[in-house]
Amino acid sequence: MNTRKPIALMIALMMALTALCVPAAAESSTELIVFAAASMTETLTELKTAYEAANPGVSLILSFESSGTLKTQIQEGAECDLFISAGQKQMNQLDISADAAVNTEGLDMVLQGSRINLLENKVALVVPEGNPKGIESFDDLAEKLGAGTVFMAMGNSDVPVGQYTQKILAFYGLDEAALANAGTLTYGTNVKEVTTQVKAASVDCGVVYGTDAFSAGLEIVDTATAEMCGQVIYPAAVMKESRHPEAAQAFLTWLTGEEASAVFSAVGFTPVPQE
Repeated sequence: MNTRKPIALMIALMMALTALCVPAAAESSTELIVFAAASMTETLTELKTAYEAANPGVSLILSFESSGTLKTQIQEGAECDLFISAGQKQMNQLDISADAAVNTEGLDMVLQGSRINLLENKVALVVPEGNPKGIESFDDLAEKLGAGTVFMAMGNSDVPVGQYTQKILAFYGLDEAALANAGTLTYGTNVKEVTTQVKAASVDCGVVYGTDAFSAGLEIVDTATAEMCGQVIYPAAVMKESRHPEAAQAFLTWLTGEEASAVFSAVGFTPVPQE
């Protein structure tokens, strides 16, 4: 009896089944690219581990920078599935449903129906260890800035933390340009740079988010009120050009749940209740 033909058929069948299985395994792995404000570095890195453990088919690729830089990267075609901004302005600039006075270029890059207000943060006045200049509050800071006796770090005007700081300066009637020309201000391209300057005591104080102060172990001497700079809300949305919109939406929904909210709350974020 010739057994070669049945054996050859079995081998061919096994090879065919193997070939069919390989693409299926590859398709089960989903890479989600998440762009998030620099102030979320520690929390999202922690949450990435938890989410990937619970969702073995999903891999999160996290990119942290200032919201302004991330917005520009998305606008210029960078691949992004989910964007979490530290300010409404940067998200509005990408959202066709936003006021045309903000979205001046008519950009339509936000997946409609996915946008939510995810978190609230606080703007904090922080000082180096020992508080060498004895800065006690924003009121005290305003007086000392006016007198030119302190050196403060703040974010650039294109990042949310810098924009909030500008509102605080305006609240006190301080001229930012005049202060900068007098050498009493220095800038950071994102909130982490400002935090680093304060931590290194290269400045007398800085304005950052409360969560960054917590993560860096910095002393907070005061927090800004809504009257001074408005609410600090972090919007989040799936991007219209996302390759995995359903998976991105699932992760965003998970970020509003109990497990993620507990992590956010532990460092000073306030989760925004979802309707």
